[in-house]
Amino acid sequence: MLETTIAAIGPLDESAMTAARDLQARLTKPAGSLGALEDLSVRLAGLAGACPPPLPEPAAVVIFAGDHGVHAQRVTPWPQEVTAQMIGNFLAGGAVVNAFARQAGASVTVVDVGVATPLSFPPEATAGTDPIAGTEAVGGADAVAGTDPVGGRAVPAGGAAGATGGPAGAALAPPRLVDANVRRGTRDMTVTAALTPDEVRAAIEVGIRVAGELIDAGAGVLLTGDMGIANTTPSAALIAAFTGVDPAESTGRGTGVDDETYRRKVGVVRTALDRHRPDPADPLGALAAVGGLEHAALAGLILGAAARRVPVLLDGVIAVSAALAAAALAPDAVGAMIAGHRSAEPGATVALRHLGLDPLVDLGLRLGEGTGALLALPVVTGAVRVLHEVATFDAAGVSEK
Repeated sequence: MLETTIAAIGPLDESAMTAARDLQARLTKPAGSLGALEDLSVRLAGLAGACPPPLPEPAAVVIFAGDHGVHAQRVTPWPQEVTAQMIGNFLAGGAVVNAFARQAGASVTVVDVGVATPLSFPPEATAGTDPIAGTEAVGGADAVAGTDPVGGRAVPAGGAAGATGGPAGAALAPPRLVDANVRRGTRDMTVTAALTPDEVRAAIEVGIRVAGELIDAGAGVLLTGDMGIANTTPSAALIAAFTGVDPAESTGRGTGVDDETYRRKVGVVRTALDRHRPDPADPLGALAAVGGLEHAALAGLILGAAARRVPVLLDGVIAVSAALAAAALAPDAVGAMIAGHRSAEPGATVALRHLGLDPLVDLGLRLGEGTGALLALPVVTGAVRVLHEVATFDAAGVSEK
């Protein structure tokens, strides 16, 4: 699956981009007056191979969740069980990502790809079988209106998760869980490789499958989300491995750790890199050495979307560290990536610079979950809507300069 997905990823369509530039020049506005939005619309035309490109809707947020053996090195004060507890919060609709998703009209899918704590939910929450992993998927118990092709479970009136979205206020399916656990958390990367090559491949292919199912269900844009206590530590290691910067430059304070914990965290990243010396030319090996299961799955989501020429709106430092791995596997996959925001984590800026991506918003966010990507979603939609709806000078009878 991985090889066929990579083989399907191609460069942006130059003729579609030329057409989009020409159209932008004829719209009733001064040339270049929409700044970065014009460049974004051109790139999305190139991704779709059409001018104008399809509107990026409906939107689907995918939160990949995993735990990390490096938590044992005291890189965060948060207990590891918070990962599982937050999944319950996502499914109940009580997290920040849920509030922003409701505002944006985006569906929320949570994928357990590597949570250490076995997840258990009340029997009434279970509504079907997930064909991605062949296990139960859970979500709210509401009125049944159809079947969700990704989770295979009954969904409430409002459409299938992954096919819902659209204008804010539209009926949305409840958040749902996909059980695709590859292993119960990674190993401690300061002691041994975090993952085996087979585990990395399995997690990547979870991401590819989720992307394909959501796109088949109608999603026009995928948004990356993540959950995993201690996951900024492997993110910092991946960013240093792929970009060559010093760990002090790629490592941030995560949830806001104190000075002592931050110094220890930098040392942990350095120790792991010195032990494994991951090769940026071997992205699967780098993910195995110092990555997380959610990083590998996010890379798969990006690759799966790029192969289908559907845009992926990246969230924060976890997403962009995974994007580095995706780009190393398939350089043309960068054409499908949109940097939603600039995370306050310093490694995010390093990674975005390496990828050649400019973030759409910069609000000092460092929450993760997909929150920054959701806030940037209206900007992406607006960039495309201009090409669909703004009149040309000729059509509007407006004089040019």
